[in-house]
Amino acid sequence: MMKPGRIAAVHVPLLVITGCSGIQSALQPEGREAVELHGLLLASTGFSAAITLLVLALIIVAMWGPRSWRHRLAHEWLIFGGGIILPVVLLTCLLVYGLVTMDAGASRAARAEGPGITIVGKRWWWQVVYTSTDGERVVSANELRLPVGRPVTLRLESDNVIHSFWAPKLAGKLDMIPGRTNTLTVEAIEPSISRGQCAEYCGGAHALMSFYVVAMPAQDFDAWLEAEAGPASDPQNTAARRGSQLFQENGCGGCHTIRGTEATGTIGPDLTHVGSRHSLAAATLPNDAQAFSRWITNNQHIKPDNLMPVYQYLKPEEVEAISVYLEGLDLGD
Repeated sequence: MMKPGRIAAVHVPLLVITGCSGIQSALQPEGREAVELHGLLLASTGFSAAITLLVLALIIVAMWGPRSWRHRLAHEWLIFGGGIILPVVLLTCLLVYGLVTMDAGASRAARAEGPGITIVGKRWWWQVVYTSTDGERVVSANELRLPVGRPVTLRLESDNVIHSFWAPKLAGKLDMIPGRTNTLTVEAIEPSISRGQCAEYCGGAHALMSFYVVAMPAQDFDAWLEAEAGPASDPQNTAARRGSQLFQENGCGGCHTIRGTEATGTIGPDLTHVGSRHSLAAATLPNDAQAFSRWITNNQHIKPDNLMPVYQYLKPEEVEAISVYLEGLDLGD
């Protein structure tokens, strides 16, 4: 039987390597800013590693090296060269590299066209507001879609406490402060699906406040936005029609909007095309009828202290009908 020490020696490196990849890894950049930050990370890490190895080598020589080598280390030139000149040169190089990276970000912001996208940190979900070609607001939630190769300005806001928007594969994080609008310009460089997270503790369900980023070819994004701006699709079967009726009868439209229906609430996420998203409840659940049923009847257990009441008085067949209706609110893609 393998000893615990050997098990740790084998599995810990594997866990570290696994943590450096995946849908939310900053070490696999898919955005222009993330690529630049990744280069800065590699440069600073390389400098740090080289200096650490150099210092360790000098310590070994000073303690166990030949007498002649130790004598050379006692000269003042090592203090001035290694302790003053070398750090100044290396830190200056890193400073210049950082300034060049910042200037590239400013240039990208100047090239951003269009009205941009507004993202508002809620409790605990994300409201995402696009602007259609007609100048109308197109409201979505918990998912950010971007055109590849086109710089986009994100306006980051909060209507409650401080949140922090962070999509590691896309860019660095930026705080969302109540009463203030911070801007972040991002540019996706390839079609992909990645995941982001609130990076500032904002309350009990902070860890369950995530979102997906979908980078699409520019023409696909334009087509998607045009479809997203339209009303919800009509129920396609008996169960969905019954679910639509129950949705209205139980007051769900007082908190949620479904464009094209009487539901016009603004407290909770817009559900007009919720069936086309990649997740439910800010990337907490998968997007299917079973997940809708779980959320409707047990959402306080899934995400404690969220603002939605629990509808445990509904009969199972009523919950199922509502779930079928919500799952069918998609774009047909």
